[in-house]
Amino acid sequence: MPDNQSDTLALACIHLPLLLWVLLGVSYAGNELHLADKRLSFLRFNGDLAVMSALLVIAGGMMTGITIGLFALIGLRIEEFYFEYIVAFGLPAVPIVASYLTQNNPQLVNKVSPVIARIFSPLVLVMLVIYLGAIIYSGKDPYNDREFLLLFNVLLIGVMALIFFSVAESTNRKSAPSAVWVLLMLSVVTVVVNGIALSAISFRISEWGITPNRVAVLGGNVLMLVHLLIVTVMLFKAATRKAAITEVGRSIVLYIPVYFAWTIVVVFLFPIMFGFE
Repeated sequence: MPDNQSDTLALACIHLPLLLWVLLGVSYAGNELHLADKRLSFLRFNGDLAVMSALLVIAGGMMTGITIGLFALIGLRIEEFYFEYIVAFGLPAVPIVASYLTQNNPQLVNKVSPVIARIFSPLVLVMLVIYLGAIIYSGKDPYNDREFLLLFNVLLIGVMALIFFSVAESTNRKSAPSAVWVLLMLSVVTVVVNGIALSAISFRISEWGITPNRVAVLGGNVLMLVHLLIVTVMLFKAATRKAAITEVGRSIVLYIPVYFAWTIVVVFLFPIMFGFE
């Protein structure tokens, strides 16, 4: 039986949000799930939702500071009450309110999300290049540092999400050639990052053996590397005018079921395969 120290249980809990996200996408697409445009629309919705949620959190944080400060001026300390009864209910409501605003007032974020994507894509590209150089300079490596490898993979997932959401936004409007080249270079650098992460987890498996965590990370990195290579090739074709940016979007969304299948394996089959260890 699984216990609180079970690696397979922890992996199932980590992968469940991805499983639920895919199910949300199925619900969003409905009978049009087979259409690539509908899947791209779901990716755009996620980008818009993230932007709107961030705006609501910033606005809520400002309101919290002002409210607590005003009551402090009259000698009332309401921090404990405010965080226990207002913030505790307000934070979970953020994605719900953001979804409502995004769906019913698309003009609120339709112009904001593409701008954010265009600003952050080159910034993240520069940051990644500098970061890879800093890794060599610092002497840190993901081969012998487990926590560093974990953070390395979190970084990889975040950059992939930025690329995919940027492409999804670009398919809805005409993109400047420079923006496509930036996404292509960002994708190439991300492939390098993924290659480092993949070699690191392969090294750890060869040195210290197979565990559920290592197999899960290895499988996830292989899937992401294949996906990134496909997207990179399509971005190169789009940058050289051999394909439309919508074809890049199709290459992204058509691969998502592969992640879904892997998530099913990790959540439901790993506990059986590894004896709930």
